Amino acid sequence: MAGEVQSTNIWPLPKFYFSVSGLPAGVVSFQEVTGLSTEVTPIEYRHGDSPSFYPIKMPGLGKVGNVTLRKGIFINDTALWDWFNQIKMNTIARVTIVVSLLDETAAPKMVWTLNNAFPIKVTGTELKSEGNEVAVESVELAFETMVISAP
Repeated sequence: MAGEVQSTNIWPLPKFYFSVSGLPAGVVSFQEVTGLSTEVTPIEYRHGDSPSFYPIKMPGLGKVGNVTLRKGIFINDTALWDWFNQIKMNTIARVTIVVSLLDETAAPKMVWTLNNAFPIKVTGTELKSEGNEVAVESVELAFETMVISAP
């Protein structure tokens, strides 16, 4: 019995089984999600009578990058373009996007929650007459905060 518990926790999760929810476009299947990152900018400080000639470093403001979502283009599928076209002088409705890394039973094991997200860039596919790849479009999202959890 102990061997069974250990074997389920010893292997890292594969990255190909994930879901994205919360988009105003409804349920959308994405091929790729990139840019799930957050960082803190350090503050350097040295007080005047410090015997050390090196500054003290403290954590400063946090910041997040932009997230890019890529998916195949389907006939009459303009959901991402329609969402992007709603941007009018900061009047777009911001949404909470949830990216979940799933196990083999489709249960979320790692969850990235992107708060107050909105689209800032939509990119269509590259067109090549001699190509045979699937047409792929992408949307870049800006957001304010990211919460990472393991349910």
